[in-house]
Amino acid sequence: MTKRAIILVMDSFGLGATPDAVRFGDEGADTLGHIAERRAEQGKPLLVPNLARLGLGLAAHLVHGRVLPGVSADTITGLYGAAREVSRGKDTPSGHWEIAGCPVAFDWGYFAEKTPCFPRDFLDAFIAEAKLPGILGDCHASGTEIIDRLGAEHIRTGKPICYTSADSVFQIAAHETHFGLARLLEICAIAKRLLEPLQIARVIARPFIGEQPGAFQRTSHRRDLTTPPPEETLLDRVMESGGTVIGIGKIADIFAGRGVAKTLKAENNMGLFDRTLDALNEAGDRSIVFANFVDFDTLHGHRRNVEGYAAALEEFDRRLPELETRLQPGDLVLITADHGCDPTFKGTDHTREHVPVLFSGPGLQPHSVGIRSSFADMGQTIAGHLGLQPLKHGTACSL
Repeated sequence: MTKRAIILVMDSFGLGATPDAVRFGDEGADTLGHIAERRAEQGKPLLVPNLARLGLGLAAHLVHGRVLPGVSADTITGLYGAAREVSRGKDTPSGHWEIAGCPVAFDWGYFAEKTPCFPRDFLDAFIAEAKLPGILGDCHASGTEIIDRLGAEHIRTGKPICYTSADSVFQIAAHETHFGLARLLEICAIAKRLLEPLQIARVIARPFIGEQPGAFQRTSHRRDLTTPPPEETLLDRVMESGGTVIGIGKIADIFAGRGVAKTLKAENNMGLFDRTLDALNEAGDRSIVFANFVDFDTLHGHRRNVEGYAAALEEFDRRLPELETRLQPGDLVLITADHGCDPTFKGTDHTREHVPVLFSGPGLQPHSVGIRSSFADMGQTIAGHLGLQPLKHGTACSL
């Protein structure tokens, strides 16, 4: 029998604060719970019947003991649970790497929340080596806000917009035509190399288009330059065994290209879902189709857009039957997340939360897998399903 795995990461879809959330200032965060409750207060319950059928409501109940409006189901068809992260950050690379069996046991470097926030010696070296007239920004900021505020000055001066967040990240926004996409990627590579001694996890290229404030729009040509995982991951193990990993969206960037044979990109969540379905047509034995649905995080979580997040959940939910009709015997689907980003919470940053663990596929008998002590349990489960040698980290769920 052909064995395949499909991993759908609903970027930032948390199920409630973890016991260590206080260390991050995130006690009380609950991405799903607060969205469902806000919708109920408005008299239009969250409608995610397919996720509910796969056990989402029961998974959330394991975390905080509450029954969420609109997220329960009479019949469960999947394995359900939740997982806590052991990695020391709540960033995108750490979450994805831990899902793939590689927790991050060290601390990333971060930039202080002050203005200016970047070390002067780094900026001097960056400006000189990249042959820039200077930079704009030099602060913590929302990407859409800072582009709208500084985009016109950027076009006029040729200075890229540099900013960060609570994540270990240096972001560079520049106009796709006035500055040039190739030029943006060139200076991002310079910044990534110069930031290695500071343990900064990612440098992100943020190209945008438009000619004036209010009309600037980020494009799908975003590129993440990421530090490679420190240990072997599930993706490496699949490739070594002769299998194939097809990354949908930014997966290859998150893993610094390691272990990913092919990448399919798209403009938004629904385009990414289309590419996921396309990938199933070519995925063979011991293959993984690994998709990141980024809109939940970038368009709704970080922007604290509760209604936008709720609508995106419902849109994603409506597509799940299309995936299910294309599954073959031996297919295992995992729906999970890499961290939380509660749109009702203070600030604009990720939140330290449990994530859903929803396994489904032909022939699986529904049951609870409980609250897992590491995201790595998911990678270990998939390794076992694909007949691979056990990974270094994680305990497999019983399928």
